[in-house]
Amino acid sequence: MSLLRLGEAEYRAASFLDQRLLGPGSDVRRAGWSALKRAMPSDARRDAQYIFHIGNVGSTLISRLLGELPDVFALREPMLLRTFADETGWEALAALLSRTFRPDQRANVKATSFTSEIADRLVQPGSKALFLYAAPERYLENILAGQNSWQTLKALSPARLARLQSRCPGLAVDPGAMHDGLKAALGWACEMTSLERAASSLPADAVMWMDFDHFLTDPVRHFSAIAGHFEHDVDEGSARAICEGPLMRHYSKALEYEYSPDLRREILAEARRMHAPAIRDALNWLAGLESRYPAVAQAIRRAKGGA
Repeated sequence: MSLLRLGEAEYRAASFLDQRLLGPGSDVRRAGWSALKRAMPSDARRDAQYIFHIGNVGSTLISRLLGELPDVFALREPMLLRTFADETGWEALAALLSRTFRPDQRANVKATSFTSEIADRLVQPGSKALFLYAAPERYLENILAGQNSWQTLKALSPARLARLQSRCPGLAVDPGAMHDGLKAALGWACEMTSLERAASSLPADAVMWMDFDHFLTDPVRHFSAIAGHFEHDVDEGSARAICEGPLMRHYSKALEYEYSPDLRREILAEARRMHAPAIRDALNWLAGLESRYPAVAQAIRRAKGGA
């Protein structure tokens, strides 16, 4: 384990808690995980809340908005969650993630998309999670609009296929032969069925589902609902000030760039025009999976507004 010392302002600024934070003056200490587990007090807090998502659906924005609340300590994409492999260490991990700078704060962890495979083990009794997603059409448009999407799709598709096959036995495709639209559809099916599987293992009141495009139709109301789900009180005036502030007008992973909901709609509309054949092909492919696999059928039912 590598432990990096950070101040509260550095946590607040960070989009990713990984090697991108390292610099020449970084204070890094190393320790064995077994030793850290033993050192964790039995009465340590284990009440971290979580945001899980399918990727490219506003999770960093939601995390930053929640981080504006005085009693939220927002953590974004801890690297440890991507590689955690200790089946006996869930309580110790929860204690590690639940630490805050002040006792009146509560940690809220925005995970990397593929860590939803362990969501049901991360969310401890009494804690809650937000599951963020988008309808297939909007997700495909968003992915295909990205200039570097093909690199991400190429890197993630083999692992996504293996994960999806665990829920869709007999599914046989060659990611290398798929165009980017189909790879994006594979990603949507994989990550959505992963969230559905995790939700089925958690108490119903522990999970709140939110379509990001639905969130954008009324950010103040939906932000208040999300905060309430996480047991944080926020009045309408405070919610409005947060949701109408600068965070809603900038790209959440790199705040130096402007990126408003209006600009997002324009970019998605352009992607819809430019990639219409690929999107149509991808939606047809998903429809084929829907007819064959209950896990995908449930995910598509969710995206259409069903439970």
